[in-house]
Amino acid sequence: MLLELLKNPVLISVVVLLVLSAMRLNVVFALIIASLTGGVTAGIGCTETMKAFLGSGLANGAQLAFNYAMLGAFSIAISYSGLTELLAQSLFKRLGGEVTPKKLFLFKYTLLLILTLAAISSQNLIPVHIAFIPVLIPPLLQIFDKIRLDRRMVACILTFGLITPYMFMPFGFGRIYLNDILIANIVSNGVKATYDMAPRAMLIPALGMVAGLLISVFISYRKPRDYDPEKTARADMLEKTEIKPWKIIAGIIAIILGLAGQIWMNSLVIAALAGVLVFVLTGVIKLRETQDIFVKGVNMMGGIGIIMIAANGFAEVMKKTGAVNTLVEMTSSGLADQKGLAVFLMLLIGLIITMGIGSSFSTVPLIAAIYVPLCVKMGISPLATVAIVGVAGALGDAGSPVSESVLGPTAGLNADGQHDHIYDSTIPTFIHYNLPLLAAGWIAGMIL
Repeated sequence: MLLELLKNPVLISVVVLLVLSAMRLNVVFALIIASLTGGVTAGIGCTETMKAFLGSGLANGAQLAFNYAMLGAFSIAISYSGLTELLAQSLFKRLGGEVTPKKLFLFKYTLLLILTLAAISSQNLIPVHIAFIPVLIPPLLQIFDKIRLDRRMVACILTFGLITPYMFMPFGFGRIYLNDILIANIVSNGVKATYDMAPRAMLIPALGMVAGLLISVFISYRKPRDYDPEKTARADMLEKTEIKPWKIIAGIIAIILGLAGQIWMNSLVIAALAGVLVFVLTGVIKLRETQDIFVKGVNMMGGIGIIMIAANGFAEVMKKTGAVNTLVEMTSSGLADQKGLAVFLMLLIGLIITMGIGSSFSTVPLIAAIYVPLCVKMGISPLATVAIVGVAGALGDAGSPVSESVLGPTAGLNADGQHDHIYDSTIPTFIHYNLPLLAAGWIAGMIL
């Protein structure tokens, strides 16, 4: 079984992707090479592999990439209102004067709490996902530098807020993951499960995520870390502007309309367009300036969009090989009387799949068809089944180089070029969340 596992094209492809990314090869190039490796290993050849990659794979990601480009333009437009400048100046003023250890401690952890709550709220209260990051984080980089805050800690905080709410709280994106995807797939595969079971089943795994967060904040990255203040000051990702009351009001109106567009019309494109038009109609931005704003927006968020397009191509190749089903079926082979090992392998396979695909929401339908009958066969309770499948899907969202939950924090923290996507976002979030979540998921699967 171990030999078959090591020869599986999905596992080989994911390992190639992670190794090349760790060697600092561009993630898009790494995805292409990993796709070719998986296709050739599976025996479908280079031609069929690239057809799958360039065909429906890229088509599925095009809309997402366009959304990110519009989101970037909206973020740049907000900077013209002076809201980001006002935020930065207000924080600087609170930190001004003599910086005592007590004052620094209170300021630092109050700021971290605000960032945590903002990230959590982006999944439910104001469901904008990663849209708040390029607006909120870049103007705060100088604050981070002044208090010598390790940006890897901030990456862990943001990733925690982007993942934990949807895997535990049935609101916003959590309603989609827990109710529409997790419970729906478990029920469709023959287990009686209700919506109220999901939060109870995912409580222990969520506590694992909390443990990872606390370790990152109070142990791993608590020591000061210095960055080049000149690079931070020179960063021109967001436009500097004079703070005027009418511009601030226009900015607030634009943000409200942007939120409304996302919540009620479920369209990031309309939300971003409405926000930009508010700035144009109020005179904050001139019509000719919209050209420059869109270009800067693409520079800011377009990279994420391209990576997500390539990630969709990679996922399509993995499905084309048929190796995903083979990988999942291996878990059930000869494990009927080894519950502890079976639960661990189910979670591990889920981690491998999500690390490559980069989406928990896409992993659950792929694994539920095999995992649910296996849990029934082994006498695992419905509550534990929900936990196993839910955690198997969520594992790998943190720590995947192609996950939005990791790409989003990098987009904000690297606005001045001083935050590496792999070594400052991907690896720290992998260590602090996947390992505790794997352990907590196994415990939940064994005791529920």
